[in-house]
Amino acid sequence: MTNWVYSFGDGKAEGEASMKNLLGGKGANLAEMSNIGLPVPPGFTITTDVCTYYYANEDTYPGDLKTQVNAALAQVENTVGAKFGDGDNPLLVSVRSGARVSMPGMMDTVLNLGLNDVTVEGLARQSGDARFAYDSYRRFIQMYSDVVLGVDHYNFEEILEIHKEERGYILDTELGADDWKELAQAFKKKAEDELGYPFPQDVNEQLWGAVNAVFGSWMIDRAKTYRRIHNISGDWGTAVNVQSMVFGNMGETSATGVTFTRDPSTGENAYYGEYLINAQGEDVVAGIRTPQNLTKISREKAGADKPSMEEAMPEVYSELADVFVKLEAHYRDMQDIEFTVQKGKLWILQTRSGKRTAKAALKIAVDMADDDIITREEAIMRVEPAALDQLLHPTLDPNAVRDVLTIGLPASPGAACGIAVFTSDEAEALAKEGHKVILVRQETSPEDIHGMHAAEGILTSRGGMTSHAAVVARGMGRPCVSGAGALRIDAAKKVITVLGRTINNHDLLTIDGSTGEVMAGEVATIKPELSGDFGKLMGWADEVRKLNIRANAETPPDARTAREFGAEGIGLCRTEHMFFEADRIVNVRQMILAEDKAGREAALAKLLPVQKQDFIELFTIMRGLPVTVRLLDPPLHEFLPQKQEDFASVAEATGTSIEHLMERADALHETNPMLGHRGCRLGISYPEIYEMQARAIIEAALDVSSDGGEAIVPEIMIPLVGSRKELQILKDKVSAIADKIIAASGKALTYMIGTMIELPRAALQAGEIAHEAEFFSFGTNDLTQTTYGISRDDSANFLDDYIHAGIFEQDPFVTIDQEGVGELVKIAVERGRATRPDLKLGICGEHGGDPASVEFCHNIGLNYVSCSPYRVPIARLAAAQAALKG
Repeated sequence: MTNWVYSFGDGKAEGEASMKNLLGGKGANLAEMSNIGLPVPPGFTITTDVCTYYYANEDTYPGDLKTQVNAALAQVENTVGAKFGDGDNPLLVSVRSGARVSMPGMMDTVLNLGLNDVTVEGLARQSGDARFAYDSYRRFIQMYSDVVLGVDHYNFEEILEIHKEERGYILDTELGADDWKELAQAFKKKAEDELGYPFPQDVNEQLWGAVNAVFGSWMIDRAKTYRRIHNISGDWGTAVNVQSMVFGNMGETSATGVTFTRDPSTGENAYYGEYLINAQGEDVVAGIRTPQNLTKISREKAGADKPSMEEAMPEVYSELADVFVKLEAHYRDMQDIEFTVQKGKLWILQTRSGKRTAKAALKIAVDMADDDIITREEAIMRVEPAALDQLLHPTLDPNAVRDVLTIGLPASPGAACGIAVFTSDEAEALAKEGHKVILVRQETSPEDIHGMHAAEGILTSRGGMTSHAAVVARGMGRPCVSGAGALRIDAAKKVITVLGRTINNHDLLTIDGSTGEVMAGEVATIKPELSGDFGKLMGWADEVRKLNIRANAETPPDARTAREFGAEGIGLCRTEHMFFEADRIVNVRQMILAEDKAGREAALAKLLPVQKQDFIELFTIMRGLPVTVRLLDPPLHEFLPQKQEDFASVAEATGTSIEHLMERADALHETNPMLGHRGCRLGISYPEIYEMQARAIIEAALDVSSDGGEAIVPEIMIPLVGSRKELQILKDKVSAIADKIIAASGKALTYMIGTMIELPRAALQAGEIAHEAEFFSFGTNDLTQTTYGISRDDSANFLDDYIHAGIFEQDPFVTIDQEGVGELVKIAVERGRATRPDLKLGICGEHGGDPASVEFCHNIGLNYVSCSPYRVPIARLAAAQAALKG
């Protein structure tokens, strides 16, 4: 018999931490905490296998599941001493999701399940607190109606607000038992009005409705969006955790909270969290009430008036601090813990490895390694390479003028500037058009996931440091300021008012998620400091990685940035980018529009000195390191004049009429230039272009090496080769020029000639091409285009459809397609090295900075990857992790 249900609680459990794939992260950790003796309310986990069965069998369950659930529920009843659905001593439960990796706020939760018109009276008598009982009941009606029955929670919020206004209440805590009793009946009536049938009173119907909702939430849009953003497989499914309720809303000796054993924003080894007295957990994470600080130090630092938990509940806080120590020592990682205090008794509801910013991940990993809690190798594996992107971009200049509107809570660090937008749909739409946006909301909900991902930063007027906005923003690496209570946000009118000032839709805003500042306009930035913990972890990574990391760069600023980030050379210098400078574009156009070789050579003679100077600057910055220079690659039409005045400039320079030049430009037009007269095909037709570039490269390398410093080894790369003969012809021309210049100089200079593998035919003919090439650089951007027959520039219109349909797991231009494009790369590696065992192999497409693609490159034995300068640290760490995985 398959075991679909696993029990936990009362100091024992049927599962444990290693069963995360079956029990989900939450279920596995609840079992583990039970096993190590922590106070965990008893319950049971319905496995992820049931979720898989559910979707594979038209939303039905295994035949023996209900029997196993009933047995597990009876075990909880015996442990707690209460009975599910009993009118005198009712057992209430929570029903929560729990995937194998944390997806905060993405799937559904129901609390206080088991309440109805009869059991609420029993709860009131048993607890001696009718206010608490009816507060719990109205919460359950609202949550169950929203999550399970599809009645929007705003319907109930409106009823509550009207009730408070009519009676002059401001806070929810001012409402008494009679108020909540009246509201519970009003909530039931509203649900019935919306649904056309009564709110369910049968507790078993409630239970299975909630279980259905949790499994159903695995495939709702927000969960699918989150999985796509975080590369989580839809096949994993979620578990369902049914757990006996404990109550933080039973008066002033009860509370609920969320806390981290270390600061998830900075990584500081200090407790970080929030709590609310007389509340339930959803009040904290949903941002409905702004919570209080956990510790006295954090309260003082925030300048808050309300007492911290350490001050208000010192004995329980001390117990909680002991739990922090125990859990962090047990899991050897920073923990995110949910707890409830019921009449002075502490209960731990959940622990998991806490979501953290890149800065915090770095500090926590290095600190734990320095303290011998984990090894250096484990520290390397603890930091997500892509998350380093958060650290590699500018922050606000502390000396810049700031027009501060207000200060909220520093919920997720980093600075962001953009136009204010008030809906997630608009944020996504404008971001796709290239606009930088700040998403402004009273509070975010899981439905905002797509807008949060699209935005540069998030700003909310409600919610605390552990609200939905804060947790999700930190996980995404988005700056966030939450709980900026001075802001009055009118989402309908798309306007913010704050202390007499108005910010309208699409006005510029700047937020600093490290300080909580909200500023009007744009604020200047400074470059990041990459030392300390960052430098230490990168040093550890460099000790274990096998792949070299280069950068794609052709300008001195990019080259300097690349070296600062630890690049070990340039893997792609795109010479065509150098030709667009204002002081040389006329000469380039003159060369293209010339009708004979003499005309082209005259223009090229003007380009030679500036091209040589470009290489001198690059080679000087990259002394002692390899520099791969790709000869002219794009179709010539990209350089052609578009405007009348541009044609006039070329006409003046060449003494030719504008009309004649326009006719010449029209003759060069191509229907499909991406597959047209470009790359080595230009070199075959116009060899003088490549000869000029070869001369500039070799003369520059000799000049830089002439002062006795570290020599440069230029690697001259001929693009778009599809056959050995193409490369042989061009290699002979380039090497003839190079050897002649070197011989005339009387100096020694080593150089290499190779090619870019970016056509399927080149990959298949790699064995032949390697007779001529000393290195291959895989141009996976174009190789992906030519393998799929998809234009990268035009694919955005349908790639999302392919991902949603499950045809592509990921965008193949972001992460290399290992089965197709990757297979061609492997074939080229094997055939190329069979011909030339010492063939140098690298990759220079955008995939060079993608962690999954870097791992693939490591596994097939490439020598290096090359990526944009700001992704060099990402590639360094990803290469180290690939080496440690073996």
